[in-house]
Amino acid sequence: MLEIRPTCEHCDKPLPPDSQEAMICSYECTFCKDCVTELLQNVCPNCGGGFEKRPVRPSAQLQKYPARVDKVFNLIKMSVFAGLLEQQKNVPPHLR
Repeated sequence: MLEIRPTCEHCDKPLPPDSQEAMICSYECTFCKDCVTELLQNVCPNCGGGFEKRPVRPSAQLQKYPARVDKVFNLIKMSVFAGLLEQQKNVPPHLR
């Protein structure tokens, strides 16, 4: 079951469970659409994978299976991420 993290890991933008802006990688690293598109160029800084839109858990199920409340905040150090980004940005996610 998805954790449904509450904020973007980079900019700390709120991403409530029904957010249409939440993007996740296969490890559930969670970023807002703006960070994924403009900063990360669809390369996860943690695993090198690509991103997909996070599904929305039906509100009735949130009562039984609540979203995560604690934040995962790791401001991306572009000097560290630059090598991975350069290596992966032109490789389609399904080929990484």
